Amino acid sequence: MYFIWIKLPELCLKIYFMKINLKNGIDILLFGMKQKDVEAIYGKPDRNYKDEDDNQILVYNKLKARLTFYQEEEFKLGYIVASSADLELFGNTIIGKKISEVKKDLASNNIAKFTQEEFDTFENYFNEENWIIFQTEFEEVVKFEIGAIINAKDEFDWKFDK
Repeated sequence: MYFIWIKLPELCLKIYFMKINLKNGIDILLFGMKQKDVEAIYGKPDRNYKDEDDNQILVYNKLKARLTFYQEEEFKLGYIVASSADLELFGNTIIGKKISEVKKDLASNNIAKFTQEEFDTFENYFNEENWIIFQTEFEEVVKFEIGAIINAKDEFDWKFDK
């Protein structure tokens, strides 16, 4: 994630850009970071709680993102759920776009295999190779999820090395 400060008289604006880096994370959020690493960048989260598996969850409203730190992996960042309109994949925004358009963009980048799951008015499109999910409602992408990759040794492939 990177941002730009725009300063105008009486107005200071921080614009976030959220580039999805397949198998790595979203912009400077890298799989394997610890909570302290994330807080050093974005500050304290708006919400902080544990899920039913005792994983640590941080919620950042300004990013429209929920970050999961896996308890069984020394609380390393392993999963991101985001719904910001600024999310970009291969230079294209995805939130609010028709899933058919998103899949067409992905196919041109050799990502075409999806498992589809339906529930109520929502549909999930999951690509296992990149561990990504596009959640849609009424054929429009409303949420994006990305998880750390598990390698051939059946271990997480952490991208943050500190």
